[in-house]
Amino acid sequence: MHGHAVTMLGSGLIADFYTMTLHGQRSRDHVDVVYSRSKERGEAFAERWNIGEHTTSLQEAIEHPATDTVVVALPNFLHEEAIAMIAEAGKSVLCTKPLGRDAAEAKRILDKVEAAGIFAGYLEDLCYTPKGLKAVAAVQSGAIGDVTWVRSRETHPGPHSAWFWDKEKAGGGAIVDLGCHCIEIIRNFVGKGNRPVEVMCWADTLVHPIEAEDNAVCMIRFESGAMGQFEVSWTFRGGMDLRDEVAGTEGTIWLNHFLRTGYEMFTSGGGDGYIAEKAESTKGWLFPVGDEVAELGYVDMFTDMFESIDAGTQPKETFYDGYVVNAVMDAAYRSAESRQWEAVDVDWRGGSTDRIGKDISYHDGHAIVKEETLPDGRVKLMLSHKDDGSVFDIVTEG
Repeated sequence: MHGHAVTMLGSGLIADFYTMTLHGQRSRDHVDVVYSRSKERGEAFAERWNIGEHTTSLQEAIEHPATDTVVVALPNFLHEEAIAMIAEAGKSVLCTKPLGRDAAEAKRILDKVEAAGIFAGYLEDLCYTPKGLKAVAAVQSGAIGDVTWVRSRETHPGPHSAWFWDKEKAGGGAIVDLGCHCIEIIRNFVGKGNRPVEVMCWADTLVHPIEAEDNAVCMIRFESGAMGQFEVSWTFRGGMDLRDEVAGTEGTIWLNHFLRTGYEMFTSGGGDGYIAEKAESTKGWLFPVGDEVAELGYVDMFTDMFESIDAGTQPKETFYDGYVVNAVMDAAYRSAESRQWEAVDVDWRGGSTDRIGKDISYHDGHAIVKEETLPDGRVKLMLSHKDDGSVFDIVTEG
């Protein structure tokens, strides 16, 4: 099957990760044109990744006749303008997270690509981590029953470019940068058709001399009754902590993607070099990451995107998903201000989800609350009385 010729908009860290992935595993796709606001950075990027052309003209990069797909790896405040131009050019678009700086911007972007009828994929890499994909498949197969609670944590010592720290350009702080990942991971576990109803959030600026929040904790209540919880920080010391936990009526899943992956190394500091993204030290105990672009989901993400383009189908992560994430983040910011639960204001297309089911078993007509085996092998039953609902227990011989 033929590959895709790609225009890469941006020459920062995320563009490096994207290009490394495209030129790596699924090597039939290639970045042929790179746009950078800086001629020097664009030139260096093109040389680094063996890219034929570089330009400082956004229009030239997008409309280049040699490419069919445009990857938006630009700062948040440039997404809307670039995607409007891509829609105009009629090319497929893949956009990094978050889609917009707020839900209104994300909705305008979504409307624009839908009106143009172009393929649009949301590059939410952390929903494609190898462990994450397996865990979601296990949940969808019913392995842990109904999902009741999901926790997603992303914390590190802070982002690597000035614009991230600028509330106006980014649209916020750690919530916009990291919370977007967590929200979409949570949505994948509770089900994309499970409407996020309301949000309670704490956010604060604890460490850095900036206006945006550098720490936040947030709860999201879903239509099924499930609770999503995320924790984000730009002040975490010790590298990048990426963890997810899922609790269900029939089971539990714990995931650790980056700091405790089974690879630990001690060095007295003789060597020097790159360990892993956001690593803080090159000596002492280190936690290197085996294959970073795979562990962070980039490989499976681009495979899904380009296979969906080829097949004319929707990818796992769409611009609509990006818009929903922005709507949840907007509610989080409103809640952090009001210190109240705030409703998620979203143009919902996901249908409705039933409340978490209660499977009730009975003993002599009384509902069984809990059953446990005692050390001597007998069975103890906690029962809810059929007449008045009071809870009592009995011990049977099993």
